[in-house]
Amino acid sequence: MLEYVGKRVISTVPVLIGITLITFLLMNWVPGDPVIMMFEKRADPATIERIREEYGLNDPLPVQYVRFLWGAVRGDLGRSFHTKEPVTRAIMQRLPATAKLASSAMFVGLAMGLTVGIISAVKQYSAFDHIAMVTALAGISVPLFWFGLLLQILFGLKLRWLPISGYYGAKYLVLPAITLGIRYAASIARMTRSSLLEVVRQDYIRTARSKGLSERVVIFKHALKNAMIPVVTIVGMQLGGLMTGAILTETVFCIPGLGRLAYDGIYYRDYTLIQGTVLFTAVVFVVANLLVDISYAFLDPRIRYSSEG
Repeated sequence: MLEYVGKRVISTVPVLIGITLITFLLMNWVPGDPVIMMFEKRADPATIERIREEYGLNDPLPVQYVRFLWGAVRGDLGRSFHTKEPVTRAIMQRLPATAKLASSAMFVGLAMGLTVGIISAVKQYSAFDHIAMVTALAGISVPLFWFGLLLQILFGLKLRWLPISGYYGAKYLVLPAITLGIRYAASIARMTRSSLLEVVRQDYIRTARSKGLSERVVIFKHALKNAMIPVVTIVGMQLGGLMTGAILTETVFCIPGLGRLAYDGIYYRDYTLIQGTVLFTAVVFVVANLLVDISYAFLDPRIRYSSEG
């Protein structure tokens, strides 16, 4: 088991290095000169040159990359052009809000998705199954910002049940969590249904039923665990998606999280802030996928043994 985990951890090192390189090159080559982009024509050449020298942008790109990589390893992502605040500190200050929103949205997604997916699989081709799958398709297709505005109008302005913006307590997370979680609930429901239907057709499930076990025991004790591997995969991938999807959600609901921070970086053309938030989000994706790989070994021991062999 330790050998399996160790191999997975080591395999993430070149991925992380590649992420830093791609992030650095995209931010330095694609948009153009970051200082000129930020100031446009509002600063004189002497001021632009002074800022470039201050941030080390006159150095050759390989030197800048090595400095960026060494800083990222130490947790130093530079200083914001706009606020002069260290980017790492800004991310850490905004991270709790996004973490609460992401965990709440994931709870909504798992609770709704697993429940609907299991019922749809057990009651295949029933009216509930058809309605649930059509609703899930709509949930995947609906734009986040439109759905969020719809919830604000209905539950905030019309019914006045919940606040429509801000971040002052748990009730302020209800509408954003539903907005962000509904798309993932739809994906989880569809994956749970298809995976569970595939598993219940296996021979060992027929054997369990032939022994006289109740359908509840067959589904929850024998079938569901093996059906969870594809579901865990999509949940792990969506964990990083929750961080990026939070940009729209946090902007619509005025939540001071990482999404709002990234939006501010784009709005102010803040080169180092955009670079830091992109890199942090990419690392979250990698860590989430690493945890998914490790969880496979617990869900299906055959994966662990075949890897170690």
